[in-house]
Amino acid sequence: MKNWYAIYTKPRWEKKVHTSLQQKGIESYCPMNRVMRQWSDRKKKVELPLFPSYVFVNIGAGEQTELRMTPGVVNFVYWLGKPAVISDREMENFQNFVAGHEDIKVEALDYREGDSLAIDSGVFKGQKAIITKVNKHRLELVLETLQAKLVVTNPGSIASTTR
Repeated sequence: MKNWYAIYTKPRWEKKVHTSLQQKGIESYCPMNRVMRQWSDRKKKVELPLFPSYVFVNIGAGEQTELRMTPGVVNFVYWLGKPAVISDREMENFQNFVAGHEDIKVEALDYREGDSLAIDSGVFKGQKAIITKVNKHRLELVLETLQAKLVVTNPGSIASTTR
């Protein structure tokens, strides 16, 4: 069975990795953002990776080693100690959104210690949590009802924040 995964690439290697994977017969997706760039003498619409250093792949478990050996691939994006799986429905929605829009802005979420949040997805959907620690790529939460501490690496949009 194949699953979608996000992989890290070397900086500015997204297109090269995407092409290499396709040549190996591995289904990959490198979302491109069409933006207008201004030079001193002209304006031009260019395509840039929407997520720098990320490519998405649809592979089976047996293809992970071959994928890791592709030049420019750094590693998988991990969640709870395993490569993070992205559902087919989420990938399809994401691909449709990117295909239908230009000049998409991606902004990092601004989490602060003491913020309350409601978990929007996953196993803890609907749970309330308090942020207890924020680092560059790590977020620590305390789930109020379960009195459990969660550590989230590369938090993305796991919740809606209330201040």
